[in-house]
Amino acid sequence: MSYPRALSLALSLAAPFLLGCGSDGPQRYRLQGLVTYEGKPVPAGTIIFEPDASQKNDGPQGLATIHDGVFDSSRGGKGTVGGPHRITILGCDGASISETSPQGKPLFEPSLTTAELPKKNGKLDFDIPSSKTSKTK
Repeated sequence: MSYPRALSLALSLAAPFLLGCGSDGPQRYRLQGLVTYEGKPVPAGTIIFEPDASQKNDGPQGLATIHDGVFDSSRGGKGTVGGPHRITILGCDGASISETSPQGKPLFEPSLTTAELPKKNGKLDFDIPSSKTSKTK
């Protein structure tokens, strides 16, 4: 699947969870941190936090936008519910913006990882090595 199609699919699947209906629903927590690729800040992108149902965690998805390597779910995103999550990181150059790639040219294939997110406001950094697999710090 091409990166623009993957981004469109991910965002369209997340939309119903992100729009919500007011403040009803589970407690959400602010998550912030840094995202690097090959040791450099990722210029632009999106992180999708999906509660891991296989680990008996459910709830709405969280979302954060990456700007100059920094993400913060409280800035135009949605917080997480904490617990085990599947995380998708989409990183772009932020420069070659087009209709099919609103954050620019992809720097790497969508990166998938898992993490136990805090059930409180927290920080988490991600480093995407050139091998295109992610690891959390």
